[in-house]
Amino acid sequence: MARPLVDPAWLAERATRPGLVVLDATVALAAPRHDGDHRSSSGRDGWAREHIPGSVHADLLHDLSDPGSPVHFARPAPAVLAERLGGLGVTDGTTVVVYDTAGGLWAARLWWLLRWIGVDVHVLDGGLRAWRDAGLPTEAGLATTTTTTPGSLTPRPRDGYWVGKDDLVSWSEGTVAATVVCALSPEAFRGEVPSRYARRGHIPGSANVPARGLTGPDGRYLPIAELRTATTDLGDGPIWVYCGGGISAASLALALTLLGRDDVAVYDGSLEEWAADPALPLTVGEQR
Repeated sequence: MARPLVDPAWLAERATRPGLVVLDATVALAAPRHDGDHRSSSGRDGWAREHIPGSVHADLLHDLSDPGSPVHFARPAPAVLAERLGGLGVTDGTTVVVYDTAGGLWAARLWWLLRWIGVDVHVLDGGLRAWRDAGLPTEAGLATTTTTTPGSLTPRPRDGYWVGKDDLVSWSEGTVAATVVCALSPEAFRGEVPSRYARRGHIPGSANVPARGLTGPDGRYLPIAELRTATTDLGDGPIWVYCGGGISAASLALALTLLGRDDVAVYDGSLEEWAADPALPLTVGEQR
């Protein structure tokens, strides 16, 4: 499996080589003003204003999510995902580098999706900011999107990448063993701030490891020793991560992968799905 993170020098050295595709995964997601406020928009306009030369915008809000799902950002079926990635130039044998302009969360989500279906994929650590800080050039404008024959990417989905609501219900009933972790901020975990979803709080019994605390001010992931300290209490068994909609959870999953964990799964529906069902418990305040 490909190493998760690369730096600007690594990408710059390979940027013009055949078989490399660079994808900007940014989505514009505003902080909620009130409970249920889920304002979001494509990051394509921002990409058009400034991007890594030769990169293509990958639309996680629409094209690379399931439009038939009742929750935002739900993963598409593997064949659908592969077909849409084919339209971005991703084919069998392609190496992909993903980045964003929002602290790495969106890049991690796209990394998790591509990794799931067997694509050789890396995340540019620090995103566009790291690229600029390295003194490397950017460009503007709507470059022509690469298109290939649909189906030119063969999906090879891997087991163990996802868990669903029923899995979490079984865990909460004590019939399945796992460590369940919320990747939202401490304030959101405790239910102290407005939520994009139907109810505030967290799944009872879950721990809190905020994804935003796993990167530094420059958007780069913390050194391994610091990541290990931040996740030291998660135990040795399977780890199931969730957040609001499977985005911050993917960033936590990436950090755990850096630590060598291969037993991590993302709850794709996360709190948007869980909180919408009034029969499912949520709790506010600190976790005991």
